[in-house]
Amino acid sequence: MTNIPLPELLRPKNLSQFVGQYHLAGKEGIIRKLLASAKKDFLFPSLIFWGPPGSGKTTLARIIANTLKREYFEFSAVSTSIKEIEKIMKKGDLFPPVIVIDEIHRFNKSQQAKLLPFVERGDITLVGATTENPSFEVIAPLLSRTRILILNQHTQGELKKIADKALKFLKVKVNKEALNFLLEASNGDARVLLNVLEIASNLNINHKQSLALRARPLTIKGIEEALQRRQLTFDKRGEDYYNIISSYIKSMRASDIDAALYYLARMVAAGQDPLYIARRMVVFASEDVASPTALVVANAVFRACETIGYPECQENLAAGTVYLATAKKDRSAYEAYMKALNDVNTFGNLPVPLKIRNPVTKLMEEVGYGKGYQKYDRESYLPEKLKDKKYYTKG
Repeated sequence: MTNIPLPELLRPKNLSQFVGQYHLAGKEGIIRKLLASAKKDFLFPSLIFWGPPGSGKTTLARIIANTLKREYFEFSAVSTSIKEIEKIMKKGDLFPPVIVIDEIHRFNKSQQAKLLPFVERGDITLVGATTENPSFEVIAPLLSRTRILILNQHTQGELKKIADKALKFLKVKVNKEALNFLLEASNGDARVLLNVLEIASNLNINHKQSLALRARPLTIKGIEEALQRRQLTFDKRGEDYYNIISSYIKSMRASDIDAALYYLARMVAAGQDPLYIARRMVVFASEDVASPTALVVANAVFRACETIGYPECQENLAAGTVYLATAKKDRSAYEAYMKALNDVNTFGNLPVPLKIRNPVTKLMEEVGYGKGYQKYDRESYLPEKLKDKKYYTKG
């Protein structure tokens, strides 16, 4: 018996054992080429691995350190201070250590900046791992001194290879339906796959049962029991947070009701604040929908969410989503306003025509305030410089 988790026990030790990320780790992959080059000139660049959870970022970092035969130190930005990392950084070594920092996006700008001189001088080979877009989360000077390598979510075919290895190691079998369910539920995350298999395997063993019963294959029920609930949360600072709300809005804009409801369900299942969703609906109703009734509906949804809350208000969100997705789209009012706003920012406070100024004093009347103004006349009331401008075109 061992307390070491299955993902750690089965972690690949070299590139030939590694599954997936063929664009990086395959025969023509960039990592293989960089390692081959390092054998000749001993130089290996600092890297940032960007990819979803369970895609192999830490494993590849360890393989690199092992292949380079360098000292290797691993830290998590969640629980580590820069001072701890600085303690093991050496200056001027012929073979600089490999410093792996998991979740490097968790370091603030100041913390990241303290890594710069060590990376720039080549005192360390930095391998940062992040699930978030480095363009937003890593400071530009550090980005310019590292190479960004993107990892993809594992395919189901890749997950099956990993599962087959795990099942052989655990000496258990799984029926086809249960395996397919597990591959789907793992959502491309090899760590989830292995953890669930390990738990399901342990739950399947009952020492009071006969050997025949204990050898039975894992079933969907066993996988469900181990899985409990798919992880649908997202980091509210992360890229996926913005991707989902963006997809929701764009789906309604395209009148794709099914997609809009799907992305709404994603947000609700992940625990997104219903008022946040409802606020976006109110904005959408003004920006993208032709009927003023849409704003009334969106405001009603917001009020319902404010009053009722989860779980019932998800029904209000769904009804509002369907209404907005099916409504006729028209951005002419929004676009006209943005053009006017652009002219305000460009030309500043242009003089208001005298004709439409209010002559509240005798002097104002004498100098021409309100002179010639006729109710309901059709001429332009814009400032002289903009009098021929047309912002609004009916959609």
